[in-house]
Amino acid sequence: MEKLEPIGKVISYIYRYQRIFLDKELEPYGIGSGQFSFMMSLYLKDGVKQETFARMYKIDKATVARAIKKLEETGYVYRKQDAEDKRAYNVILTEKGKDIEAKMKEVAIKWNNIVLAGFSEEEKRLNAALFERMEQNITELFD
Repeated sequence: MEKLEPIGKVISYIYRYQRIFLDKELEPYGIGSGQFSFMMSLYLKDGVKQETFARMYKIDKATVARAIKKLEETGYVYRKQDAEDKRAYNVILTEKGKDIEAKMKEVAIKWNNIVLAGFSEEEKRLNAALFERMEQNITELFD
């Protein structure tokens, strides 16, 4: 029987190479792999609160603040005080941020195509379902 690599090692390997890929692809835009997921989320729903990002990605608020600050400095987003909660800020895409949406989505599709090359449609669905189940298992453990 073939010995399988530990799942943590495989996930870590994929994660590291995804960061390398994103950093290379996004370098011309001044965006790093650490800001990519925030931009993609804003394309789905603009005006997300900073604290929502922290909960969504299971990262601390300081990490979110640094990523948003970098996106602000490069002109892709701005922060606006929330009308209902004056302590909270909504993150909103600028026109410059909206202008690169197609490129950002192209990069995401390119990465998915690389990672899932040679998979059948059924294998892709199964893979997604298995990773979603892993996420649920982890969430149940830590929530």
